[in-house]
Amino acid sequence: MNLLDQDEMFRGRTAVFADQVIVGNASLRLKNVQLADAGTYKCYTITSKGKGNANLEYKTGAFSIPEVNVECNATSESLRCEAPRWFPQPTVVWASQVDQGANFSEVSNTSFELNSENVTMKVVSVLYNVTINNTYSCMIENNIAKATGDIKVTDKA
Repeated sequence: MNLLDQDEMFRGRTAVFADQVIVGNASLRLKNVQLADAGTYKCYTITSKGKGNANLEYKTGAFSIPEVNVECNATSESLRCEAPRWFPQPTVVWASQVDQGANFSEVSNTSFELNSENVTMKVVSVLYNVTINNTYSCMIENNIAKATGDIKVTDKA
């Protein structure tokens, strides 16, 4: 294996399974995987029996399950959906069991706050003017993952 032309970002992080090459396993191991390693990889091999290639799309990301809670003030009730760790930035969609198909974008507010490691973000979405005896869902989704938190709003009495 010739490493002279190896990209500096992979130096010291790659290995082959030398004892497996003889039986046809030409796998390449990448250690200490980082977010910057995301991308398309092309594997090209030449042996005495022929040659071949394959592409691999490697995606990196992070997700957490949202937690939904009721927030009450003097005039109305709202729902707060919070998930501490997402990457890349997701979308947030609210849904209602009673009002199926309703668009809640006008009555919700979503914010994204970068976490201390400057990669993942905390997601907070608030849905205003919720109704009693209704089940709401907060769905958070990016191109890696999708997670939903549900809550049923019941009469306070």
